[in-house]
Amino acid sequence: MVEFKIMGSDIQHLLIDLGPGERVYVEGGHLIWKSSTVSLKATTGGLLSGLKRALTGASFFVLEVEGPGEADVAGFAPGKVVEIDLDGSRGVMVEHRSFLAMETTVNYDVKLTGLGFGWLGGEGLLMAHLKGSGRVFIHAIGDALTIDLGPGEAIDAEAGHILAFEDGMRVGIRRVGGLRTMLFGEEGIWLAHVEGPGRVWLRTLSRQQVIMGLMPELAQVARST
Repeated sequence: MVEFKIMGSDIQHLLIDLGPGERVYVEGGHLIWKSSTVSLKATTGGLLSGLKRALTGASFFVLEVEGPGEADVAGFAPGKVVEIDLDGSRGVMVEHRSFLAMETTVNYDVKLTGLGFGWLGGEGLLMAHLKGSGRVFIHAIGDALTIDLGPGEAIDAEAGHILAFEDGMRVGIRRVGGLRTMLFGEEGIWLAHVEGPGRVWLRTLSRQQVIMGLMPELAQVARST
């Protein structure tokens, strides 16, 4: 059985240990290193699947990694690796740039998120949709938060902080505050609204915040366009 090890503390990466003939799928741009005995093969999972991934802004191909040996993957910025265990009954919607790796028993597709939510989050109208039985690993910039919502329970979050949520949850946008918030609120006047039952994963840093912190001048230009 493939062994996954989440390594590190504040800056985590995912070490994958594969036996002979064991395979996983990883996002190619996240690969750090591999054993020389590990083979790599770029695959689309079918032409339609590749085209769908490309529509989200993700890579057209994913890497099929086959053992024996080890492979190591990480996110593009400091953060945490999140494991999601799928039992076949319910899939998850995932911010596509956060995808790191999954078992071959999981299917990678894409799904429409809704006009307002996708636009406000800066992720476009489509998110990765992962479904099947197996383990999925995604990357959260900063820290990762997990919130379980019961029927009728809901949260409002800045859209860029939403990492993933389970199928069947109601997701939309809500206006927050009045004119003063619209003029002076750093987060704007719209928040993503996520309603249970189900589980939602958040990241404590959005990509916009990373840009603002590292390159404030660039962030100012991005805001003005």
